[in-house]
Amino acid sequence: MATACSKPPEGRARWTLELLAGAMVKLTEHEDLSRETVRRRLAENHLKPWRKDMWCVAQVDGSYVAHMEDVLDLYAEAPDPKRPVVCFDESPTQLIGEVRQPIPAEPGQLERYDCEYKRNGTANLFVFFDIHRGWRRVKVTKHRTARDFAQCMRELVDAHYPDAAQVRVVLDNLSTHSRGALYETFAPPEAHRILKKIEFHYTPKHASWLNMVEIEIGVLRSQCLDRRLPDPDRLVAEIGAWERQRNTVSARINWMFSTERARTKLARAYPKTVNNS
Repeated sequence: MATACSKPPEGRARWTLELLAGAMVKLTEHEDLSRETVRRRLAENHLKPWRKDMWCVAQVDGSYVAHMEDVLDLYAEAPDPKRPVVCFDESPTQLIGEVRQPIPAEPGQLERYDCEYKRNGTANLFVFFDIHRGWRRVKVTKHRTARDFAQCMRELVDAHYPDAAQVRVVLDNLSTHSRGALYETFAPPEAHRILKKIEFHYTPKHASWLNMVEIEIGVLRSQCLDRRLPDPDRLVAEIGAWERQRNTVSARINWMFSTERARTKLARAYPKTVNNS
């Protein structure tokens, strides 16, 4: 087990059953060792040296906790139509065209498509999600600049929530997601007017899981985008149909994480405090 958890031999990216069997022969008195014996020992100890898990190491400090609890408390508030909570994020997507027409499925035969395809560039998706209404809006753009972000914020308050006193927006710390982006795009009076109707709530760095819209983007990708879409017009049409279907049934996210659960589940990660007497 210690060998399986160590670095693989020089020139190899990971341990394999054959490599481990050979290493055991060199380290022990065994003359031979089968792959199956090695596999069983690994299985008994829940080890899979050929697999890796990528994760982002977040620095959990006072700032991380403050932003996390701010967002969680916001989610826990009772719905207020005058102060809606809207999660916002963006996601790129590729435009992929077919080289040959796919062959439709028929009884006893799967749909078939050619492995060759055409790259037609990329598009950007700005996604809004109202956590209480079960409403979402996906805007397809060519770019994701600060100007594009500012335009999204103006559309949010003027087109989607004209009667709201204030829209509370949950978003990440991307450099373009700033109040300054609006002043770089609009005249000062216009930027000031828009910002008076918006309240930004930022998730901690490396904590995109706290933004509910990430779940909605995952649903969008699995239900709508998991196929080849060749051009922006087709992309807009297909996303629009998906959006209308989801909005018709007011599909919501059953969010279970709270500030209280965070303090219990992430207790070890919370900064240690010193009691002053």
